[in-house]
Amino acid sequence: MTGDTSPALHVSPAVAGRFPGYHGLVVFAHGIQGGPSDERSAAWLRTAEAHARAAFGASAPAEHPHLAAWRDAFRAFGVKPQRMLNSAEALISRVVKGGELPAINRLVDAYNAVSVQFAVPCGGEDLARVVGDVILTVADGDEPFETVRDGAPFIDHPAPGEVVWADAAGVTCRAWNWRQGTRTRLTDTTTAAYFLFDALPPVTRADLDRAADTLEAMLRTLSPGCTTQRTYIGAGS
Repeated sequence: MTGDTSPALHVSPAVAGRFPGYHGLVVFAHGIQGGPSDERSAAWLRTAEAHARAAFGASAPAEHPHLAAWRDAFRAFGVKPQRMLNSAEALISRVVKGGELPAINRLVDAYNAVSVQFAVPCGGEDLARVVGDVILTVADGDEPFETVRDGAPFIDHPAPGEVVWADAAGVTCRAWNWRQGTRTRLTDTTTAAYFLFDALPPVTRADLDRAADTLEAMLRTLSPGCTTQRTYIGAGS
């Protein structure tokens, strides 16, 4: 896979059959400028934190309809949500407990801020590091997942039956949207990427479009010459 080619993202029949309401929006972005976190991306994180504190001041994140739907989905494929939260709830919970959103780099900061603002799991993958097409599938447990353990590179594996995103080289994100791997993560040198918004009812396509509008505006701020294209996957695509 090169930065000039975009992979296809598919939902396997096994996942579609068990989770018929699942749908997603993918934003492909070319000509983007990665780089370390800066004042602009830090401001996006602080704004998202303020939004989360206001939105969840009187209720727990787990009570949010969309985050609750993800908890149910995780339980359905054998994951305890108390142990492995979907990425949006993990970020929001960190904030409402008094913490700050971590500054990773300006591309990751952008999608994390949007994820928190809209309470929708979002991740990004470097197109230059993706191998072939990408599928949301049920793991058999043998697929490699490149991560870090005790500060060193480590090859882990999903549990059999776990819902994962994977390309031809292995798992790119474990437990649907719990943890991304290191192989395809966005870095300071990323110039082409795809950003994926995962959704379950009650979130609609219009909700995802609003989140994507916000992310694309951020990308254009960071990289005025970048181009973006959207595609939809799952139910109703």
